Amino acid sequence: MSTDVDEQVAFMRLALAEAEKCQASPTAFCVGCVLVLRWPDNGTPAVVSTGYSRELEGNTHAEANALTKLHSLPQDKLCHIFSASSVPFSLDIGEILARLDVYTTMEPCSIRTSGLAPCADALIAAKIKRCFIGVGEPADFVTCEGAQKLKDAGIEVVWVEGLEEESLRVARRGH
Repeated sequence: MSTDVDEQVAFMRLALAEAEKCQASPTAFCVGCVLVLRWPDNGTPAVVSTGYSRELEGNTHAEANALTKLHSLPQDKLCHIFSASSVPFSLDIGEILARLDVYTTMEPCSIRTSGLAPCADALIAAKIKRCFIGVGEPADFVTCEGAQKLKDAGIEVVWVEGLEEESLRVARRGH
């Protein structure tokens, strides 16, 4: 199943709006992330969680924040996102994660200078379906291999074309 370019751009624009919420930092990127669930496979996609860098306490990254917020959603909130009659699975978090499309403005990190777990590892552990990426992480701070780690783990990686410059501009606010 593929998504059309207009849909990819629309969700990436939502991720860019999340990134714009980040407090600018000279030593970190401003990244936004949107978690999207589509049910059935040809159904209308729905945003189930969002996140941005440093949104939650502890020098956190966008993808990790979006996953943390998804894990904290109560069952009734998930049921409101999807009509109970249209979702044949139990809305178990594992089933949701396996169907997730992750839209992130920058390649998920593969190393953290802070010692925290990298976002690529969190997405792999969550066993997400696909990751749509706005731009590769530049070597400003570390050499990133997040996209390759995702591919090696069997996660489909899609580079969304056309928003690279905007993604970098937003990411480097404060530099």
